[in-house]
Amino acid sequence: MKGDGVGDNEYSLFYSLKELESNKFVHFTGFITYLCEQFNDESMARSDLLIKLVQSGSSGDRHLFKKTVQAIIAEEKGKHHHQLASKLEDVIIDNQPKPYINGNGSVNGSKNLQVEKLLHKSNPKFALKDLYLEQEISTAVSEFVQEQFRSDFLRSHGLEPRHRILLTGVPGNGKTSLAEAIANELMIPFYRVRYDGIITSYLGETASRLSKLLEFVSQEHCVLFFDEFDAIGKERGDTHETGEIKRLVNSLLLQMDELPSYVVVIAATNHPELLDKAVWRRFQIKIELGKPSEKAIQQVVQDFEKRFPKKFGIAPVQFAKKLTGRSYSEIIDFLLDIQRKYVLSLPEGNLKAIAQSQLKSVK
Repeated sequence: MKGDGVGDNEYSLFYSLKELESNKFVHFTGFITYLCEQFNDESMARSDLLIKLVQSGSSGDRHLFKKTVQAIIAEEKGKHHHQLASKLEDVIIDNQPKPYINGNGSVNGSKNLQVEKLLHKSNPKFALKDLYLEQEISTAVSEFVQEQFRSDFLRSHGLEPRHRILLTGVPGNGKTSLAEAIANELMIPFYRVRYDGIITSYLGETASRLSKLLEFVSQEHCVLFFDEFDAIGKERGDTHETGEIKRLVNSLLLQMDELPSYVVVIAATNHPELLDKAVWRRFQIKIELGKPSEKAIQQVVQDFEKRFPKKFGIAPVQFAKKLTGRSYSEIIDFLLDIQRKYVLSLPEGNLKAIAQSQLKSVK
């Protein structure tokens, strides 16, 4: 082991990649033999990645080389081999155009600055068990999670896991919560796209910023969440949209196809009819989150009563009849408001009377 905790085999992988990128390995059969000598079955990078590395080197396909190294970086980060992952990132960065340094000495496109402006990283607040999902949706999400967890097994059979989900539906029914819950279930970082940092009026700059964003996330197993996706995925035939937005859609289509399957892209929109048809087709799973049924509302009420020391004193079906047509968010706020009013009216407060009064006010 090295002093910084990186193993000899990991250093060998780094330097072999470095030499492949600089074209010092001319005989690629020899390169395969070299790698096999350096690694045992447990520590060697996945065989499909090794094959792609050799293919990219022998054909001079720098794009394939870059995507393969990014996949290895994501795996090494998942194993907490951060020193190795950082060195592998340098393989890519060293062969990219150098950033422009402006007059005041600051570097345009500084990695940290880019990330701060383009993405917001947060810890998911919800788990799948916290959400009210229809059985069909719950099954679809569970299957998706299993595909991601068993991605190596799928790849061993020449298949990739699905990694693009489109969530639609009116506001307040859990699109953002579901995106967070998927990240929570997969135990991976959750990134939310910041449109204020991406969209600009300068020609070509919006697409360039999107490219930098996707470049960053492509090196990590994560969830990339586009809320209000119609802001950038609008129909290109819309005569009211600017040329910059149309260029952004074109760039988005190209780059979404290039993202590796360990980057889970989740987009949410309240207006699916505004999305470009080609953008719509890019998503492998489409889930509509509708307003709760009467049965679902009753379940929400029952869950609230379990978490509160006192029951409402009114049958859940009565709540359901009055609140049908409301979103999950509106129903939860309504029930919380009843509980707040009760607590503030203690010690003489009457929860049933407060609940009846609030239900009567529902129009």
